[in-house]
Amino acid sequence: MKSIGIDIGTTTISIIVMNTADFTIEESCTLDNGAFLPSSRPWERIQDVSGILRKTQTALEEILDRTPDISSIGLTGQMHGIVYVDQAGTAVSPLYTWQDGRGNQPDFRQGKSVCACLSEDYGVKAASGYGMVTHLYNVQKGLVPREAVSFCTISDYLGMALTGRSLPLLHISQAASLGLYDCRTHTFQEEILREHNALPPALPCVTPDLLPLGYFRGILVGVSVGDNQASFLGSVRDAEHSLLVNIGTGSQISMLSDRYCEALGIESRPLTRDAFLLAGSALCGGLAFAALERFFREYAAAAGAPDVPQFETMKRFLEGTDLSADCWNVRTTFSGTREHPADSGSVTGIRLENFHPASLIRGTLNGMAEELYALYTNIIRETSQAKTRLIASGNGIRKNPALRQILESRFQMPLEIVPHQEEAAVGAAIASLAAAKTLSLNQWLGLAAGAPEGGEQ
Repeated sequence: MKSIGIDIGTTTISIIVMNTADFTIEESCTLDNGAFLPSSRPWERIQDVSGILRKTQTALEEILDRTPDISSIGLTGQMHGIVYVDQAGTAVSPLYTWQDGRGNQPDFRQGKSVCACLSEDYGVKAASGYGMVTHLYNVQKGLVPREAVSFCTISDYLGMALTGRSLPLLHISQAASLGLYDCRTHTFQEEILREHNALPPALPCVTPDLLPLGYFRGILVGVSVGDNQASFLGSVRDAEHSLLVNIGTGSQISMLSDRYCEALGIESRPLTRDAFLLAGSALCGGLAFAALERFFREYAAAAGAPDVPQFETMKRFLEGTDLSADCWNVRTTFSGTREHPADSGSVTGIRLENFHPASLIRGTLNGMAEELYALYTNIIRETSQAKTRLIASGNGIRKNPALRQILESRFQMPLEIVPHQEEAAVGAAIASLAAAKTLSLNQWLGLAAGAPEGGEQ
């Protein structure tokens, strides 16, 4: 039999077909999302829901038409963002993505933002782009559609469309990503929403278990899981000893824990009833290297060179050089941090003898690694759970040998690249097999047989 995994990312939509006998990938396709909508607000980042749904469902139908023996369909996608749905389960708003900046706008109350008010009034940490932050702003500004009865993530909405559900059902991994969620009791903090007249629309129903959401063309569709959790499932087979680092548009470290943890810059994201992913994210991540490429390209074009990507040239600067050599100290917080979104990056350590492009390029890669290592040390300080295996995923690492070397050196662990590229889609397929009760997550993650499974048995 085979299982399909679908990952609705911010820039791409990925679909894989996995053989469930040996977990090899038999087919994969990646589509350009291309769904961002124009906006007069520079901080607004919204996407076309119908376009995403149409493109994804068309690709899925084509795969099903030519591929027999599909036993399950798993879903994942960009976390945090929300789409409002009406009583029939149809989208009545754009997708407000995780990159949306309305939560940081100082026009929510008395010159303060939603995020600032939540922190000051309730001691709640929630970043702009989190669904509940977006919802509170929309309520205050009268932007919630009158027909809206609830809301959910984009991959949850895909699940509704495939199975004909009229109301969303969110796995705890997706529910927690919206913010205002207590991961220990698995409940939303409804009292805060009530104080701001943000109910109704009703909160989505939540399940701690990997359950069947319904069926599409007679095939079981599993409840959607958060893309961080899905990527972990699609990358790690020895969870007890492994630290996962991912560098793509953003960057992130993730490790499994059997208990909730509070540490600076770290979120405890539920994976099952009894297990959490301790996740730390750098908002810029791979975008730091992309921004540096744009800098070089802009100069080259102004000097009369063709306006073409400069990544290969940047890599040649690093070839045959000592990556531990004297380079610039680059703090790559070019997009701020979760705790301090107004933060900026910095560059120091420049001297005449190291005033070379390679010093800036190496310094930027060092800064990207240092951001992640600092988050890892915050986890170790709170949990004393050091890891011995560094598992790496994401094109930002795959395509950059110098960055791989820098990560190995900084974390003092050998780095292992995940063999397949669509980790989140693979993890979604694995989660759907767990929902179908044909796979044990404990066995998949290499955990002890006596450890809690975290789902219905």
